Amino acid sequence: MTDTLVIGLDGASWKLLDPWLEDGTLPNIARLRESSSWAETQSCLPPVTFPNWKCYSAGKNPGKFGVYWFERVNLADGEISVTNGSDFQTAELWDYLNDEGKRAGVVNMPTMYPPREIDGPIVCGGPDAVEGEYRSISGGYATPEELVTELEDRFDYRVHPDPLLSSNEERGEEVDEILDLLETRLEVAVTLLEEKDLSFIHVTLFYLNVLQHFFWNDVPTQKAWEVVDNWVGRIHKREDLNLVLMSDHGCAPTTTEFYINEWLAEEGYQTRTASVDKTLARVGLNRENVLSVAKSVGAVDLFARVVPETLQQLVPQRAGIKRDRKLEAIDLSETRAVASAQGPIYLNPIFETEKIREELITKLQAVEDDYGRLFNGVYRGEDIYSGTYATEAPEIVLDQRPGVHVNDGVGGGKITTGPDRWRAENTRNGIFVANGPDFEPCGEIDDVDIVDIAPTLLVAHRCDVPRDMDGDVLPIVEDEPEWSERDAITLTEKDTQDVAGKVESRLTQLGYME
Repeated sequence: MTDTLVIGLDGASWKLLDPWLEDGTLPNIARLRESSSWAETQSCLPPVTFPNWKCYSAGKNPGKFGVYWFERVNLADGEISVTNGSDFQTAELWDYLNDEGKRAGVVNMPTMYPPREIDGPIVCGGPDAVEGEYRSISGGYATPEELVTELEDRFDYRVHPDPLLSSNEERGEEVDEILDLLETRLEVAVTLLEEKDLSFIHVTLFYLNVLQHFFWNDVPTQKAWEVVDNWVGRIHKREDLNLVLMSDHGCAPTTTEFYINEWLAEEGYQTRTASVDKTLARVGLNRENVLSVAKSVGAVDLFARVVPETLQQLVPQRAGIKRDRKLEAIDLSETRAVASAQGPIYLNPIFETEKIREELITKLQAVEDDYGRLFNGVYRGEDIYSGTYATEAPEIVLDQRPGVHVNDGVGGGKITTGPDRWRAENTRNGIFVANGPDFEPCGEIDDVDIVDIAPTLLVAHRCDVPRDMDGDVLPIVEDEPEWSERDAITLTEKDTQDVAGKVESRLTQLGYME
C-alpha cells in the first residue's frame, strides 16, 4: 500500500482541458493520463461546490447528509439560511482511514469549515471559511490550532486571495493573487504529506473554478492550469506515490442566464412586496458598483470595517436580491414556490404541493431559448435523493443544460438574458485520473459517479467500505484486494460543532450568490 495525494480541481472538465492536452499546453497532465485509469465523472444534482465536495468525500448522495446547495430553505418556517461545514451530517473518507490507523490530511476543501479534529491536519478554505463582508479570515481555519501559525510563518499562507476577483474585467493583481494561492496550496499539501507522517492527503484548488467562471478558457485560466500542470509533473516523478486528480463537477461556456424566481413570479407562483432594494436599484446602487468603486480607491478593507454588515447587506445585487432577503421581497402567504440558484425549487406547504409540482415540472420541461430546451431534466426531489435527510430536499430539481446558469435573483425584472458575470457555468461532467502503484493503468474507462471515488480510495488503502456509501468500488485497484462492508461511523456533536461564519458575502462577490 502506497501513500496517496488527491488533487481536487474545482470545476475541471475534459471539455476545457482536451484542447490544451492536445496542443502541448499541459504536457504533464497529458502524460499522467496516458499512464493512468481515467474517466469523465457524473456529479450529484445540482452540480455545484455545496454539495458535491461532500458527495465525493462521503461517497453519498445529498439525501444522506442533508445539504443540497449553499443555502437551506424552509418555507414552512419562512427561513433561508447559509450552510457551512457543521450542517453536513456524515463521516468522510478520512474518518474511515483514521479508523484503520492511517493518518490523513485535508487542505482547502470546501464544506470543511469550521474545522474538526481528525488524526491529521485540516486546513479550511474557500468559499466557506470567511470572517465578514469582503474580508478573509485571520485564524481558526486549521487544526491543530498551532498549524495556522506554522502555515503563515513558513508559507505566507492565505485562505482567500486579496484583492478578491469579482469581475471578468479584472486581469491584473486579482488573477496574480489566485495563481500564487494555487502554488501555495499545492506546496502546503506536499509538505504536510512528507512531514506529518500522513498516508493520505487531499487538496482542493477552489479558486481555479473562480477563474473558469469569469474567464472560461482565456489567458488567466490557462495560466492557472499551467501552474497545476507544473506541479503534476513534479509529483508524478515520485514512483512511491499514488496521484489522483478529480473534480466536483465540470464547466462549460455560459450562453443563457435564466432568472428562475422572476419566471415563477410571471407564471403566478410568487407574489412580490415592496423592499428597500427596489428603491436603491432605481437609483443605480448595487453591490457590483459599490465594490468597483471601493476597489478603485483602495478602500475595500475600510468599507468592510466601518460600514455595519446589516447595511452592507441592504445593497442589492444587479440581478436582484438573494438568500434570506429573497423572502423580504416575497409575500410568502401568497407564494407557492421559491428557488435557489442552479436548480433546487421549494414549494410552500400551505398550498397543494403535488398539484403545483406537476404543473411546474410540465412548464419547466418546455422552457426554451435560442439553443433549445433549458433543462436536460426536471425531477422530483425524491426521484434523485434518498436517505435520512431526503425529506428536507427540494421538491423539484433542475438539471440545467450545459451553458445555462439558473440565477435566483428576485426583483431584477428579466427572465432570460445572455451571460452576465460568469463566462462559464457548472456542468455535471467532471474529471477523474488515478495513477500510481495501487492503481491499474487501464486507460479510459466508462463514466464514473462522483460517489464512486471514496470507496475506491478506501479499498486502494486496504480498508473496508461503509455500507451507507452509495458508490461502487471501481475495477482499477491493483491486485483486486479483498474488502468487506463495515458499519458507518457516527460523528459526535463535538465533531460537528457550529462556529458562526459569514459565508454569504464571500459567495456573493464570487458570483455564487450574485
